[in-house]
Amino acid sequence: MKQEYATTQPDLATEYARALVWEQHCCLPLDPDTRIDELWRYADAGASFVSVNVGYAPHDIADTIRVLSAFRRHVLMNPDRYVMADSADDVRRAKATGRLAVAFDLEDTRPLGGRIDTVQTYYDLGVRTMLLTYNQRNTAGSGCHDDSDGGLTEFGREVVAEMNRVGMVVDATHCSYRTSMDIFATSTAPVILSHSATRAVHDHERNVWDDQIQACAATGGVIGINGVGIFLGDNDTSTKALVRHVDHAVDLVGWEHVGLGLDFCFATDDVNGELSQNPDLFPSSYEQWDRIDFIEPERLPAIASALADRGYSSEAVRGILGGNFLRVAQNVWR
Repeated sequence: MKQEYATTQPDLATEYARALVWEQHCCLPLDPDTRIDELWRYADAGASFVSVNVGYAPHDIADTIRVLSAFRRHVLMNPDRYVMADSADDVRRAKATGRLAVAFDLEDTRPLGGRIDTVQTYYDLGVRTMLLTYNQRNTAGSGCHDDSDGGLTEFGREVVAEMNRVGMVVDATHCSYRTSMDIFATSTAPVILSHSATRAVHDHERNVWDDQIQACAATGGVIGINGVGIFLGDNDTSTKALVRHVDHAVDLVGWEHVGLGLDFCFATDDVNGELSQNPDLFPSSYEQWDRIDFIEPERLPAIASALADRGYSSEAVRGILGGNFLRVAQNVWR
């Protein structure tokens, strides 16, 4: 592991410093009293943007607003460190001033409270990405761990249309195969797979097939390769494991449609608690290991180095590190 934190070569270090590094999804404990300054680990690792989850399937609208309000207030109260990412230019401004741009994401449509009009409200409060289902069926569609796949519902189609209207990025991560393909066909704006891995490399139900990746790219979207050990391999969090998934996705759709969504969880004990508290959301395979391991923010320079060592051009490395997700934000956010 020590080798993966080795200092990069001087020319690569300069390239990395110039890159706009973008983390499309990470998780803090979903408690309004959480101290969000743990996010600064991303800034220390050279990142300029992070999308932070503020609610998922077990949370209703009241739960989600409490967490979102607390996280948002902390960002706004500390302008020396953070920039609220309302636009792509805000992310560039954070990069130029050595700060961390922050936006929020939702993992499920339950926090909408069954209403389309709350999409706009969440967008106005800083939510820039939302996925439609989280592992199991809800009112919007089916999840990746459902026994039957009903695809996107009429409500789900209305949610996608409203997200397109307000400028919120549609995310097909955690969705069933048919639901994801329906999303790609329905959306009029680029769709992302914010924190996924490739099923051809590691056959896990949470991972996505090649044609899903190709359909995502066809919308102008990006697949963010995650850093969760059980999705990359046999709880394998080596840089090599992540790069295998990056390589496969790049071979399929080109580097312009690949990014990073490490899905780093700052409290791994909290993750294990979620598994036991919500058994319907997580199959028993998630508990095969004593603990689920994650690739941490500090690994970002090593990932850049590994890509360069494999012959990726500087342009491709910059795109995968963040330029590709920045392009989606530029095209979708209002």
